[in-house]
Amino acid sequence: MDKSTQPIRVLLADDHAVVRAGIRAFLEREAEIEIVGEAADGEEARLLIDAALPDVAVLDIQMPKASGIDVTRWVRAHHPKVGVLILTGYDDDPYVLAVLQAGANGYVLKTATPSEIVQAVKDVKEGKSVMDKEITQKLLTHITGQNARQSIEEPLTERENGVLMLVAKGFTNKAIGVQLSISDRTVQGHLAHIFSKLQASSRTEAVMRAVSLGWLPADIGQLDLGDG
Repeated sequence: MDKSTQPIRVLLADDHAVVRAGIRAFLEREAEIEIVGEAADGEEARLLIDAALPDVAVLDIQMPKASGIDVTRWVRAHHPKVGVLILTGYDDDPYVLAVLQAGANGYVLKTATPSEIVQAVKDVKEGKSVMDKEITQKLLTHITGQNARQSIEEPLTERENGVLMLVAKGFTNKAIGVQLSISDRTVQGHLAHIFSKLQASSRTEAVMRAVSLGWLPADIGQLDLGDG
């Protein structure tokens, strides 16, 4: 089986067994998805991620022993290639911001439909940023307020703006490199400069901050500003 036909390996972490069973049931109906483990708390999630190295870890925020935010930070530090999708009932700004700052690839509410959650898993596997449409406007409003209090001292260069435009459209670093005829490492360097200039800690936060500043159009694409 070549890489293009291998299933997306998913780990589920939620402290409610009934919720895990429900999520597992509709994810496993997809031939492209394989559940490789379930965790009932954050510490178990870390152990299973360490052992199974899933493509995507689907995490709740509030869990015993370690929160989804804590697990996300740990994943980014120890297994940066593992995608993290937060699936939660919390739409509070502090939780959303903390998750983005921790480095999650996606944030979807449990009120989403099964098909939306399945698509979010697939998008995270492809390296895209996923934001639930219900909370996108709230987050944009919050970031706009931050921008009013924080001055952006240095604008993006034309190349950096081009890179961020492709990020917003859902392109991975590798795809951006192909589009712009530059190396993955150069793309990473541009993203580091973009994050620094926009005072952002994730791809999603950088795009949303640029949109709120008027540097990117609000209908840019992949975030819609909601791509789930």
